[in-house]
This record gives sequence, structure tokens and C-alpha cells, in this order.
Amino acid sequence: MKLYKWLGSEEEAVKVVNDLNNSPFVHLKNREESLLLCEAEDAPFTYTEAYEILDQTGELQGNGFAVLNNVPVTAEGKALFEQRFQNRAKLIEHEPGFIAIRVLRPLTSDTYVILTIWENSNAFTSWQDSQAYSKAHAKRGTEKGIDKRPNIFSRPSFVTTYQ
Repeated sequence: MKLYKWLGSEEEAVKVVNDLNNSPFVHLKNREESLLLCEAEDAPFTYTEAYEILDQTGELQGNGFAVLNNVPVTAEGKALFEQRFQNRAKLIEHEPGFIAIRVLRPLTSDTYVILTIWENSNAFTSWQDSQAYSKAHAKRGTEKGIDKRPNIFSRPSFVTTYQ
């Protein structure tokens, strides 16, 4: 299964949505742009990015708070990065307010996306303050963390959020 992502203005998003012919999609937005997400084998619209879904839990929804952790990974680092997520503890799924997660391998770029959807921004903030979050990120910044290994990340990661 693949996930297709489209980014653009709200006005452009309305046009794309009108052409979807009942294809299931999620429409989210922030102050700068609209985001359309669709899980399908074939793209129902002209997409900005396409991803293979490596791991998933829960159903994508258009209501809630979406967090996209965008992580640029070198070709050399892909196997290690993917292994990290294949062996994750899956604690996030038990957090209050959690709705869904997708671990996404890019098909047309070097930027992986860890997409989580929460009931609201407070649920996400509570996750960041939780013991489960601390455990999931315990190796970050240490000698055992992949962030300290050379040639894994091609540039700094960044987070985008939508409602």
C-alpha cells in the first residue's frame, strides 16, 4: 500500500477534492497550506510526494491534529533507519488521544515521514511529556542513538503540523 501526499493552497485543494470521484482521502490544513492524504495502490490525484507504508496502526482521519516528522535520510542510512522503526516498542499506540501512525518510505525523495494523528494538539504534547516518549527516544543524543552515527541523515529533520 502507498500513501500519496498533496500540498497546496486551500483553493487548489477544493479543486483536487472535486475531481477525486469518491476516492477516500484526508484533508487537513494549517495557516500556510492544505494537505491531502490518500492511501491507495495507485494515485487518485497528481501528488507532491509518494510513500510506501512501512508500518501502520489506526485509521487516518481528517479530524484531529496531524504531526509529520520529516526525516531526510542518506542512501547509506536507509537500512539502519528502517530497522529502527521495524523494532520500535509501539508504545505510542497506547497513549491517550492517539489515533494513527504511519511510517513512510519516500518513493521520490530522500525524506521519510513519521505521520501521527492525535485527537488534538494537547494529546500530542502529553505524549511528548510521557514516559513512553522518553523510552522511545532514550538513545537519542547518546552513543547508541542513530543520530550520532555518521552518514545517516542528509540534513536536519523538520516537523509540520496540520488540523
